[in-house]
Amino acid sequence: MKSKSKALTPKLIKKLWLAFGLLILLMGISYILITGYYANKHNRATIQQVNVDVANHVIQEKFTNASPFLEDGSVNKLLFGDLMHDMMAVNRSIEVYLLDDVGEILYSVVLDHSKNAPSKKVSLEPIKQFIKNNGSTYIEGDDPKHPGTKKIFSVAPYNTQGKKGYIYIILAGEDFQHISEDLLGMYFKQLGLGATLLTMLFAGIIGLLSIWFLTKNLRLITNTVIRFREGDLEARIENSEKSDIAIFANSFNEMADTIVDNMDKMKSVDLLRRELIANVSHDLRTPLAVIKGYIETLQIKKETLSEKQKEEYLQITHNNVDKLSNLINQLFEYSKLEAEQITPIKEPFSITELSYDIIAKFKVISQKKEIKLSLECPEENCMVYADISLVERALQNLIENAIKYTNPFGSVTLSLKKLSDDIEINISDTGTGIPVNEQPYIFDRYKQVSKTSKQGHGLGLAIVKKIMDIHETTIVVLSKPKEGSSFIFNLPSYQS
Repeated sequence: MKSKSKALTPKLIKKLWLAFGLLILLMGISYILITGYYANKHNRATIQQVNVDVANHVIQEKFTNASPFLEDGSVNKLLFGDLMHDMMAVNRSIEVYLLDDVGEILYSVVLDHSKNAPSKKVSLEPIKQFIKNNGSTYIEGDDPKHPGTKKIFSVAPYNTQGKKGYIYIILAGEDFQHISEDLLGMYFKQLGLGATLLTMLFAGIIGLLSIWFLTKNLRLITNTVIRFREGDLEARIENSEKSDIAIFANSFNEMADTIVDNMDKMKSVDLLRRELIANVSHDLRTPLAVIKGYIETLQIKKETLSEKQKEEYLQITHNNVDKLSNLINQLFEYSKLEAEQITPIKEPFSITELSYDIIAKFKVISQKKEIKLSLECPEENCMVYADISLVERALQNLIENAIKYTNPFGSVTLSLKKLSDDIEINISDTGTGIPVNEQPYIFDRYKQVSKTSKQGHGLGLAIVKKIMDIHETTIVVLSKPKEGSSFIFNLPSYQS
């Protein structure tokens, strides 16, 4: 029964919504703060532009008929009192200051001018910039009542009674600041509530769609993984390269292929084990039965057997022990090759010298069967680049197999031929040959020559095929029944 699993767990969904909610909150707060900042700046800039000529009007209206200074050079406080009274009647947020030509405050109704009061000064840089630009740009100047703060202003120069300076008017004074802060706070509350609700509504819709689209490929991968886990070994993520998370999609597909490949190899190894047990059992049983039979005969009839019979029985036992030992060695060797536990150590060597050694090794065996064993090779030495021990093993198996299936007075020939980049090695015999329909299977384990014969090639040719695979070359067989066989393979030549 298949278990039902959700592609996205509630925990993941909560995390996504929490992250998205925090992002919305951060965006909303940022939006309100930025909007408030620029709205306040726009409001101050508007006030400044509307009142840009206020200072000039003061000079033209008030200083034409009256001087800001008395005859003794002191400030005309009565004039400034009337001026401040008139202007505050129109706008209570306005503050008027009389400055000298270095920015020192000479007089203002809103400041304390007692003898113990410290003198105050206004920076002239924004004043000069304001006059230079005719008040066309937004500029803030010093607030004499609150040192360190900046306020919008209007300014105009004066030159009377030999004295120069500036009429400096703060357009947004302390009262304006309090009223502005109160109104701005109310505006922020209304804006924040409305903008937050509206933003959350649209952001929720967008977030839902975004999460759906962002997790689309994740859901696809999760569902595919669940299918694979539940036994669908063919489940793969389609068009993984086009996925938004291609690295995960490709990794899963590669992992699934590796798992399936390993499972196939495990099945193959298990099948190999079963086949080896089934195929080897007969070959192991035969020499063991012979050994056991002759040993029991020697034990039972040791008093009645002649010395010649005893010697014959012991020789037969010895031969079957050798046969059994050889079979076991072949089993270990093939198992290593099948498990890819043998790594070829390639080096340059003379295939000509190796061929002479192998011919000499099998000379005695071939003479006992009255088989002609010969070597045909070029006069010059043939060098190849391969694993000498594995190549020697392959040649031994092929020649042993050729002698085995060649009748007396036949011939077995090992020939070497130079090609452009390779050395061709050919082991041919005049033996019984191999039927055409059997030739594709002779390199299989324990494949019999014919279905009526109990004798097969065992592991010899299977080992040869594995050695050829390790050297990345192929071996071909050319054979006709009753005419003999040829086994041909190439090895890369070596030029010193």
